[in-house]
Amino acid sequence: MKSHPTAIVDPQARIAADVEIGPYAVIGPHVEIGPGSWIGSHTVITGHTRIGARNRIFQYSSIGEIPQDKKYHGEPTRLEIGDDNTVREFCTFNCGTAQDAGVTRVGNGNWIMAYVHLAHDCQVGNNTIFANNAQLAGHVHVGDHVILGGYTGVHQFCRIGAHSITGIGSVVLKDVPPYITASGDTAKPYGVNAEGLKRRGFSADTITKLKRAYKTLYRSGLTLEQARRELGRQARDCAEVQVIVDFLASASRGIIR
Repeated sequence: MKSHPTAIVDPQARIAADVEIGPYAVIGPHVEIGPGSWIGSHTVITGHTRIGARNRIFQYSSIGEIPQDKKYHGEPTRLEIGDDNTVREFCTFNCGTAQDAGVTRVGNGNWIMAYVHLAHDCQVGNNTIFANNAQLAGHVHVGDHVILGGYTGVHQFCRIGAHSITGIGSVVLKDVPPYITASGDTAKPYGVNAEGLKRRGFSADTITKLKRAYKTLYRSGLTLEQARRELGRQARDCAEVQVIVDFLASASRGIIR
């Protein structure tokens, strides 16, 4: 461990030998940090927090603090962060609560910009981008390759489906299905995230089928149940449409529509 002399690192913390810890950082006793990671100055990492390999956490972030939840009474809940994540300045990630799975999770390869908040029990996938001041309330689930525009706010218990994107200042009060572009206060659907899908190697044929699925869900005049049945038929020759069908089957808050 390469720790600046002003950093306070609890001797019980488990930190890989090549981790760099900047000036005035504070690392608590139940923290684990994997190899190749870099911790910026004045960062506080506390709680039962496990951080994987090759992560960069910039200055003044608060990682692993107790939940902002009045029901929390000191239970040993956790925060787990995967590998290859970038967490920029002034971010706040809280541990989970006993009322949920007891753990807040962040996957691999995520790009988290300044002032982002991840509340208790959030589950964030892989390769996401959260622009400045994106805010997740408790129990929010975010799929892989999601992009949240700056100042996006997501209501508790909402889910954001894989490969979707939100515009700046979006207020998300219901679930956002996979592959969707959403924007506004409150967020509304504005088509398929076609440009993002092209960049990730989706074929033209698959994108065409997803656009047809979007029209079925949002432009056909069908009820949600009728649209689900039609999408089930379309999913027979498109696995990506099946992802939408599965998402709709478990949408407890309803979807943006």
